[in-house]
Amino acid sequence: MRLFVVIGMGNFGYYTARRLYEMGSEVMAIDHNKERIQSIKDQVSRAVVADATDREALERLGVPDVDVAVVSVGDRLDTSILITLYLKEMGVKEVMVKAVTEDHGKILEKIGASSVIFPERDSGVRLANSLSSPNVIEHLPLSQGYSILEMAVSAKLVGKTLKELRLRNRFGVQVIAIKELVPERMHLPPDPDFVLKDSDILIVVGQDESLESLKKLSSS
Repeated sequence: MRLFVVIGMGNFGYYTARRLYEMGSEVMAIDHNKERIQSIKDQVSRAVVADATDREALERLGVPDVDVAVVSVGDRLDTSILITLYLKEMGVKEVMVKAVTEDHGKILEKIGASSVIFPERDSGVRLANSLSSPNVIEHLPLSQGYSILEMAVSAKLVGKTLKELRLRNRFGVQVIAIKELVPERMHLPPDPDFVLKDSDILIVVGQDESLESLKKLSSS
């Protein structure tokens, strides 16, 4: 079982900690605010009132032994930077940090954050994608300029095979899996002769520009 610590029990930290615990992980929640810890204490493995900018306090709590740390301390840029630095110096394997601005995110990456999260920005992007491309179910950014797209099969693609569509040649994207809902099963890797149905979901990886072209084709 993986051990997580979530630092900062604002909305993002609270729901992250609760969901990780619901999924069977061991989760320690830390916040300096007693009321916030009271609200989460029955929904995680351990909830502690502590100052996360106190390195000795983090060490006493066993934070250096966790597998993943999630830092979500609101708009306090200097605080999140200091905590991230401590976690990296302690040897925490994976440190994921909520950022407020692009510049904040760049600093966090420079000091070793494994992953920088922009909840407001990413929520806005997902909303815009869902409004502009209704068939897009999920858009997951990977490294810079590349993403994974989960999209419903549009009417334009129904009845065709991957071989016929030639998506790799036409758009430079790769279908890495097909999720069938009826019957429920996953095709990984997909058969190029698989005939697409309107209930199927394509999981595609590629450059963002190429994926945008694919979205336009499927929604036109």
